[in-house]
Amino acid sequence: MNHYIKIILALLLCNATYGQIKVNGKVNDMNGLPVYGATVSFFNTATANKRGTTTEANGNFSFKISETGTFQLTVSYIGMKSITIKKTFDALEDYNLGILVLQENVEQLQSVEVVGRARTDYNSDYSFSATKVAIANKELPQAITSVTKELIADRLAFQVPDAVKTVSNVSVTGLYNHYNIRGITQADDGQVLNGMRTRQYYFLQPITSHLERVEVIKGPSSVTFSSADPGGTVNMVTKKPLAEKRNEVSLTTGSFGTIRATADFTGPLNESKTLLYRLNAAIQEADSFRDVVNNNAILFTPSLSYIPNETTSLNVEMIYSNAEGNLDRGQPIFGAINGNYDIDSTPITMNVGASSDHYKNKELILMANFSKRFTDRLGFNAQYMKQTWDEDLAEHRVDGAAVDIDGNVIPTLARMRYDERQQFWETDNFSTYFTYDIKTDKITNKTLVGYDATRWERKIGAGFLRARRYLTVDGGQANYDPSNPDNFQQTVVDGVTIPVPAVPHFNLEDPFNGARNTNAYNLAELSIPANLNTSNGFYIQNQFKVGKFSALVNLRYERFTDIFDYEGDEQEFTNDAIVPRFGLTYEVTKTVSAYATYLEGFQPHTNTVSLSPTAEGFFWSTSPSRFDPLESSLTEFGAKGEFLNGKIFANLAIFNITQKNILLGDTYDLDNLTTRGEQRSKGFEMDVSGYIASNFQLTASYGFADAEIIEDAIEEFIGEPIGGAPKHNANIWGRYDFTNQTLKGIGIGLGAQYMDERYTWYNPTYDTDRLLLPSYTVFDAAVYYKPNNTGMQLTLKFNNLFDEIYWLGGLNPSRLGPGAPRNVLLNATYKF
Repeated sequence: MNHYIKIILALLLCNATYGQIKVNGKVNDMNGLPVYGATVSFFNTATANKRGTTTEANGNFSFKISETGTFQLTVSYIGMKSITIKKTFDALEDYNLGILVLQENVEQLQSVEVVGRARTDYNSDYSFSATKVAIANKELPQAITSVTKELIADRLAFQVPDAVKTVSNVSVTGLYNHYNIRGITQADDGQVLNGMRTRQYYFLQPITSHLERVEVIKGPSSVTFSSADPGGTVNMVTKKPLAEKRNEVSLTTGSFGTIRATADFTGPLNESKTLLYRLNAAIQEADSFRDVVNNNAILFTPSLSYIPNETTSLNVEMIYSNAEGNLDRGQPIFGAINGNYDIDSTPITMNVGASSDHYKNKELILMANFSKRFTDRLGFNAQYMKQTWDEDLAEHRVDGAAVDIDGNVIPTLARMRYDERQQFWETDNFSTYFTYDIKTDKITNKTLVGYDATRWERKIGAGFLRARRYLTVDGGQANYDPSNPDNFQQTVVDGVTIPVPAVPHFNLEDPFNGARNTNAYNLAELSIPANLNTSNGFYIQNQFKVGKFSALVNLRYERFTDIFDYEGDEQEFTNDAIVPRFGLTYEVTKTVSAYATYLEGFQPHTNTVSLSPTAEGFFWSTSPSRFDPLESSLTEFGAKGEFLNGKIFANLAIFNITQKNILLGDTYDLDNLTTRGEQRSKGFEMDVSGYIASNFQLTASYGFADAEIIEDAIEEFIGEPIGGAPKHNANIWGRYDFTNQTLKGIGIGLGAQYMDERYTWYNPTYDTDRLLLPSYTVFDAAVYYKPNNTGMQLTLKFNNLFDEIYWLGGLNPSRLGPGAPRNVLLNATYKF
């Protein structure tokens, strides 16, 4: 018996000895200082068994391996060049790798974005879209804030409005993909994708699983984006292929029936790594805290990059998105009683929609980027996008307050309207330019000359069925006129005589959200005429740098053509514009620069009518291009800084924005529309993000905007705040990962958002009521768990931790956008 025990102990001892190969080392920077938190990964080249560790505060690291063989070791740290070595461990002994030195990484930017971003932190230190070519953010004389995929993932921000809420002076106006930026409410439809403008409505919020980052480029950047909003542009940048293999799958579930799954695969397709691929896919099924509201989506985005040599590159990508849900028009509240509204008169869950309503949105985009450098100085770039977009809508929505036969408001009844609508859009977007660079020991000059062309067509066949207002005795529909009650059908409800509505009223005290028999409605057939919008832009850009000074000068000429009722009874209008940008940057130190800039913006009203509070009638009636375009300007001063070897980035800006020629008047009396409206916003903002320590990432922002109405058709609004514009907003989010042995692998995330009070923003002249929404502070928290050497992370996220009742924004008192109550998400992500 003792003999067997000795054999077992001997085997155990051999096994323990065999597993005790210990490897030590130290990581320093170029100045000889230890690097804390550097990642040391290693894998057996024969078995591909991959593991990793991190350096301690003194730069030391150690790990154990259980088998002999040849290993590849990679040491990496944010802002420094990674190093890779091969080492054979063929003896059962300790190994000391000595001191490994990391050098500062001076990133060589691509001329166009065809390869994915290498960094894996909260910062993106460059932008392509702001100037058409790669430029470091610290050299750009304009405020730009990027929300990277790492910040999106840590906050489980699955939709774009959740992603951008950490940016200074950005607030959503309600429940859509629609924003107030620097005090100016967006007027332009569509989205900007990889610097190119698409065409689709803003109702459903796009998901973020295929995005590398979301950029908020402040100011009226029409010199870059053609028609652009004065406050700023939200640009979505898609993930591009990487030259190294990375795979990731993610599963999420949580409150409101949420189930999500995503996948992200990338890497080379050949040994020379000249052909790269990336495949992103996502599926979501999610209800809402709002009654009869859901948001289901399928996303599929493959891409290929071909880089045969250092002078040529090509990227082709496709985006297929199919979203189906409900168009949530917001929370209604009781009508005004003695001139006052009670924001708490209905629960935040209330929605007037029916369970039989739907909103379907299908989109297909194909994009291609090509770059060729002919010489060290001369280069060529071209980009093309093709987009098709279809809309299928059926919805019940509030159409105003219900009235009795004498015209008195009945505050507990909401007057309703019903729409069924279909639209079909097709977009072509083309951009090409030449670059010529001169670089000597003393000066750098980069010149760009280019041409843009866009073509947006709303195709024949668009139209809708509608029932709204009150029924006349002859079977028609009209706004109720209490001076002529005999012209309207009448009924008695609870002893009160009322005109008969075309769609039954919604009882706010006794709501019903079941399926409704729309066949009983008196539906009118209305067509939406085909529309063709084209633009042609020529521009020149020059970036000149001498010593510590650099200047960025742009000039763009653009001609817009709008053909209303295309291929029918055509109405054609044209608008021309010359748009400048002047910017100056001074390098105060190697890490801090100061800048000043002047920008102008230009928007034909064809691009603003569906969001304009007083011009929606143009959507189906006639072309708004007969009016002078919306013009804007920006003056901005600021400073930017990079600290701790590029691990922290900060931006401070002071701005003044004006916009004029806003359409004003009565949307139902188009002849009375004018363009005398003007608004002004001035303020300042600050954004800071990066690594405070190797295990502590932080992003924080503060914004102040004094946004004022200068001219308006509603005289009492003159001198008042712009609707949807908070005066103050502040955000913070941080992630801290524990490094001690007891809690190693566990991290926590904490964040807060403060939003000042602001008015609802939709006010045509026939409905001047607006509501002041209260300020709010909302806290979020997360717990992370990363089991060692597994490639897996578990995230438990708590949104609205203290269950605050608050409102994101609102169009008017009948359409408020409440924020979600406390909710929980559980995510599992596996990287391999």
